[in-house]
Amino acid sequence: MLKWSLPAAALLGAALFVAPALSTAGVVERAVPVPVPTLDVKPSKGEQVAVLAGGCFWGMEAVFQSVKGVHSVTNGYAGGTAQTATYRQVSTERTGHAEAVRIAYDPRKVSYGTLLRVYFSVAHDPTQLNRQGPDRGPSYRSAIFPQDEDQRRVAAAYIDQLTKARSFARPIVTKLETGTFYPAEAYHQDFFWRNPTHPYIVRWDKPKVAAFRNAYPLLVN
Repeated sequence: MLKWSLPAAALLGAALFVAPALSTAGVVERAVPVPVPTLDVKPSKGEQVAVLAGGCFWGMEAVFQSVKGVHSVTNGYAGGTAQTATYRQVSTERTGHAEAVRIAYDPRKVSYGTLLRVYFSVAHDPTQLNRQGPDRGPSYRSAIFPQDEDQRRVAAAYIDQLTKARSFARPIVTKLETGTFYPAEAYHQDFFWRNPTHPYIVRWDKPKVAAFRNAYPLLVN
């Protein structure tokens, strides 16, 4: 999202919105048809966690909050240190963090592979390097933070599967990374739902949620 120094600025309207409102670049208006993963994490009892990065976390959060079987989604930062995990510091693009979401889900209702399918298909554009839509910088990179070796194996296999299937016109730039997840500030949580008329939400994130609902009606909660 746009780089504002004060939390309150994120709640302001169109007067501060300077992103290219008439541009269609980066807007996910329909899902990219991607295949079902051939390899997936086996279902298990208990809540599981996935951590994914793909641009501004507001839209990522809203998409995955709409997925059946997801218990909660938390916006935050991954890939850097605890000392620099604040929005003001991450926005300098010098901390190593990516804006990310922590997805807590029931693996008996939705699999890790299915979450990856939504991630690649509609939650973001995995061919954009260090940017997403109007946002620029490494904090907006496409990255997966596997929580164990099973997730790492499935994520790597799916990227390879999508590449061989030529699901995208350009190369996938998504990287598998390590790093602790740190929750973002309270004003970033549930931002999509609390600010439905915010210009950024309307322009860049509502199309993602609509695309998900249209493409995956059986996954909508």
